[in-house]
Amino acid sequence: MRVTIGKVTGTKMAKTAKVEVDRSWRHPVYKKIVTKTKTYLAHDEIGVKVGDQVKIAQARPRSKRKRWQIVGKLEQKGRE
Repeated sequence: MRVTIGKVTGTKMAKTAKVEVDRSWRHPVYKKIVTKTKTYLAHDEIGVKVGDQVKIAQARPRSKRKRWQIVGKLEQKGRE
């Protein structure tokens, strides 16, 4: 089971959140830090908001594009 950390960028669908995951590595030839961003659709039973940092885990397919599930909130942005 793969687990990764990302930031919620959209919650307009029912029980689904769009999560953006950044990945960084050093380029083998040029030695610069390369950053790649990928977007996943994740099943949301918790009720997260845009801007929250969440942990997502790979799960069984729930729809055509939804293969991840939110397992916990790490940080809440913009609220006290």
